[in-house]
Amino acid sequence: QVNLVESGGGSVQAGGSLTLSCVASGATSIPSCMAWFRRAPGKEREGVAGIYTGDGRTHYIDSVLGRFTISQDKAKNTIYLQVNSLKPEDTAMYYCVAGPRFPFCMLGTRADSPYWGQGTQVTVSS
Repeated sequence: QVNLVESGGGSVQAGGSLTLSCVASGATSIPSCMAWFRRAPGKEREGVAGIYTGDGRTHYIDSVLGRFTISQDKAKNTIYLQVNSLKPEDTAMYYCVAGPRFPFCMLGTRADSPYWGQGTQVTVSS
């Protein structure tokens, strides 16, 4: 069992920045694939960024490329999502997700993304 706890969300104006954090616990080692998902009101959830904790390889969806950066601190079993140049359409609940295979934990399936945090809200006003 892997427990994930997110923090760092908040309310910002368009163009602002936030740093989201996710601490993983409960496993002997940090899962190989960790990702950030978001679910906006009335929309399907989507995986926005993922990281292979083995070597730090990353993957992003096009809509956040250049604005979001996923990173890790292996000593702290923590991943981060730096979100810059925020837009109102980035408003969503952001979830930390973990799974066994990179980049498949970004798919959101039960097999590939078995562990989810409770989420942290990001609200961007125009």
